[in-house]
Amino acid sequence: MLAIGLMSGTSLDGIDAALIETDGERVARPIAFVGSDYLDSDRAMLTTATEAALAMQVPGDHPAIAAAERLLTQRHAAAVAALLAKAGVARGAVGVIGFHGQTIAHRPDRGWTWQLGDGAALAALTGIDVVNDLRRNDVAAGGQGAPLLPVYHRALARDLPLPIAVLNLGGVGNITFIGEGDTLIAFDTGPANGLIDSWVEAQRGLRFDADGALAAAGRVDEIVLTSMLDHPYFDAPPPKSLDRNDFTIQPARGLSIEDGAATFTAFTAQTVADALRHLPARPTRLLVAGGGRRNPTMLAMIAQRTGLVPEAADTIGWNGDALEAEGFAYMAVRSLKGMPISFPGTTGVCAPLTGGTLHRAVG
Repeated sequence: MLAIGLMSGTSLDGIDAALIETDGERVARPIAFVGSDYLDSDRAMLTTATEAALAMQVPGDHPAIAAAERLLTQRHAAAVAALLAKAGVARGAVGVIGFHGQTIAHRPDRGWTWQLGDGAALAALTGIDVVNDLRRNDVAAGGQGAPLLPVYHRALARDLPLPIAVLNLGGVGNITFIGEGDTLIAFDTGPANGLIDSWVEAQRGLRFDADGALAAAGRVDEIVLTSMLDHPYFDAPPPKSLDRNDFTIQPARGLSIEDGAATFTAFTAQTVADALRHLPARPTRLLVAGGGRRNPTMLAMIAQRTGLVPEAADTIGWNGDALEAEGFAYMAVRSLKGMPISFPGTTGVCAPLTGGTLHRAVG
């Protein structure tokens, strides 16, 4: 069927919307993709909602969170309309929308994860059935609820020589190991772009370190880097996952903007290198998706510290911008069919598990 996937990452840069054709097993073909940026006011509302959620022991009512959810859902409906217009596809031809929503707090250690987004409202606004809350079942069953993309990575990689690893560099980094015999292992590696973005915004009001230029001009502070790497998360065996806000920019206070950017970029690179120690075999290729693949300084540091040459996923015909959105379209179809989207090797759940909540469009 035709399926739409929607993704809004922790970088708060905007919404990715992808249209694919799939049966939930083999990826038939990507059809269209659009990306839409958030306004500064949107990001401010989502940041306020995130701060409110992180202060809660359990999810609860909060006016700022409710307002942000309404806004977020409306923005996603607009992204669907733009995608359909670009593809020249009528909404009635689309079987389902996979709606990830916006993670405002990820607390599997407390038994919950919170993705903002009103699935019923989105179904009403678009006239298309919606599957959301794709992480909830996994966390309720004792899993980490992340990463979820590995099942889609495996589908994409079906014709590639194995073993390979797929590295997604978003606000948080995660890695998928695909080995022989359907071996699938995945976990969050650590902060990817998140700390760098927060650093340059705090220092100079910038959204991100364009092309890694600031990091390239700086010097890595080895003392700060070592202190940040001295965190129990990195020695813990997978499966494991992070909230973007589990790490802060505080350790780099007092550094120049260039040295701080260099240090945080090296931190991302070293956490990727450390992650490879937890894989059952050394991958022959490291395919990179997400915004970080556009940062040549980050890729150079990853190459230096891992001994692997990071390859942008686009070089083998994948769309590195669309990958996550496509994955949630794929998972929505699997959800409709009761097929698993998380696995013991990816989230730590006891057995392969489906997930998601279906909201039927009216009319």
